[in-house]
Amino acid sequence: MDLTAHMHAHFMDSAQSLQESAQELTEPLTAAVELLFATLTNNGKILACGNGGSAADAQHFIAELVGRFERERLPLAGIALNTDTSILTAVGNDYGYDAVFERQVSALGQTGDILVAISTSGNSENVLRAIQVAHERDMVVIALTGNDGGKIASALASTDIHLCVPHHRTMRIQEVHIVLLHAMCDGIDTLLLGEPL
Repeated sequence: MDLTAHMHAHFMDSAQSLQESAQELTEPLTAAVELLFATLTNNGKILACGNGGSAADAQHFIAELVGRFERERLPLAGIALNTDTSILTAVGNDYGYDAVFERQVSALGQTGDILVAISTSGNSENVLRAIQVAHERDMVVIALTGNDGGKIASALASTDIHLCVPHHRTMRIQEVHIVLLHAMCDGIDTLLLGEPL
């Protein structure tokens, strides 16, 4: 095996995945940015959740909102639902791990808020249950998935936005997810502050 060629192939495959995603996802990504901006500027907040690498992405996204992205601005309202170990372990112990996000959406989500639901497979049961509760609370969902969107694809409402990465490998899907989240942050800042960097 030529390890150097194998490593080079990762760059090529990632670049191709990004190009294919750009063709399919630019329009829904733009709609997601406009929705996030409208929510944040109308006293709404963003709740985000995911498992594993998607949990890290949810936390990263919310950190960029509450802190800052690339430019100085006021903090924006967001909560990562996978960061409070006391809530996660209490709810997981008492109700089961599938309930760890839905309980928080039920407690914190309000009409006009957005749930950013991240699942590379689209089949994470706790994320699916969070989406269901978000709909019950008249929240809009922005779902980041991959491949065929899994069960989440059929759980979304017509008012939701689905950013489904057209790739079957988890690492490629996660790579595009972070680009999507960074683009959302930049889009929000551009609408708030004017011209992009």
